[in-house]
Amino acid sequence: MANPPDDDAAMKARLKELSGALDSHRKAAAAPKVAAGAPSPNGMGQAMSLGFRVMSEFVAAVVVGGFIGWAIDRWLGISPAALIVFGALGTVAGFWNVYRIAAQPTGPRRDSGR
Repeated sequence: MANPPDDDAAMKARLKELSGALDSHRKAAAAPKVAAGAPSPNGMGQAMSLGFRVMSEFVAAVVVGGFIGWAIDRWLGISPAALIVFGALGTVAGFWNVYRIAAQPTGPRRDSGR
């Protein structure tokens, strides 16, 4: 029969090894499994979120530009001149905001190997 302290040390080492293997298997099982090229499960929610953000940026810019133009027209007593100018500026600002949002990279950043 083997020496009991040696059996205890071997048992603890084996237990530690099995515990590590079990932890790695649990982490692998908990990771979401998405096939390559398949859409992500939350892709529709992200797309809708981006769409609402683009819409709200554009509408807000046009409304703010129009309101500023209307307020200047009312303050100076000139009819639609400032409303037209600031409405156009608001529209340009709205398109600029949409362009900035659309130009942002969407995927994970890739290292160029440098």
